[in-house]
Amino acid sequence: MPCCTRRGCGKDYDLSQNNNSSCTYHPGAPVFHEGLKSWSCCSTVNKPVLDFNEFLSIPGCAVGAHSDETPESISQTHKAPTQGQLTMTKSSQGSEVYSTSITKSAARPTTTPVTATPIDPPVEEEDDLSVSVVPGTICKRKGCGVIFVSDQENRTGDGAGTVCIYHPAPPIFREGSKGYLCCKRRVLEFEEFLKIEGCTKGRHIFAPKQARQELDDQFTECRIDHYQTPKEVHVSVFAKQADRDRSSIMIVETQVHLDLFLPGQKRFKRTLNLFGPVLPQESSYQFYGTKVEVLLKKSDGRSWTLLEKTTQNIGNISLTFGVGGRTGTIGGKQIILDEQNAANRRA
Repeated sequence: MPCCTRRGCGKDYDLSQNNNSSCTYHPGAPVFHEGLKSWSCCSTVNKPVLDFNEFLSIPGCAVGAHSDETPESISQTHKAPTQGQLTMTKSSQGSEVYSTSITKSAARPTTTPVTATPIDPPVEEEDDLSVSVVPGTICKRKGCGVIFVSDQENRTGDGAGTVCIYHPAPPIFREGSKGYLCCKRRVLEFEEFLKIEGCTKGRHIFAPKQARQELDDQFTECRIDHYQTPKEVHVSVFAKQADRDRSSIMIVETQVHLDLFLPGQKRFKRTLNLFGPVLPQESSYQFYGTKVEVLLKKSDGRSWTLLEKTTQNIGNISLTFGVGGRTGTIGGKQIILDEQNAANRRA
């Protein structure tokens, strides 16, 4: 089956079932600016992210038919600019745009060979063979893209389908060039970057096994801020680069259980005893590059004096709806109290 070449799709498709609603893709181009990554076609809807895997998971903003045509931005196979000069211009938004101008005569190359930055050997993950995998799951190694068919095809034995060709190190975007820290190849176009073949062979990872740590987890603290509206409480846990695959968040009626795995064997674990009851089935959470956002739906419409219950006597105080962290108070000024607080306020 042909593979769709639209940005953000990349799926195999059946020509007989291809229609105008089969493909969800990005009609725009990727934008990388000061470490943030987004798509030019939907940067106002889908906020820029820091992590590259989060960028690849940004859902497409346009719907159409699958296509195997070469994207318009690539008119010919990209060649390294050994006979040209890399020119940089800036848009009104401050984003950098790079292009090459080829000179007719070049006595000497205008660029020097790019060498890979020395890095420490990465810690290799393993596939947990005891965990069942749903057909259609994509290998989690960078640069692989193999789709799981069955254990016999992709996980057990030494068949061709079990071989994973991947990049063990993270991607790097520097001055317009794109590549991986583990190998030397650098390209300018994003589509060419996605085609860079892996430099290491190993086994696929469809269900990552939690790495066996030689040292115990180093528990750390993360700052927590929150603000509230009449119906919701928004909680921000500033856990940078939390591993969404290993971390867990469980929301019950009066508690939120946080168990977040951070880089460098660090871990943040805490249970929030909430000030008021919430609706777990209507609450949710989302991982971002710098924090984890938890949205709690209140069971009633009263104001929360604090995020968590306390055994201390805090006196006759109440909060307006707004931020309850270090950023001040915003939002409406109306106070909604339960019966006990309302009675204390009248006293």
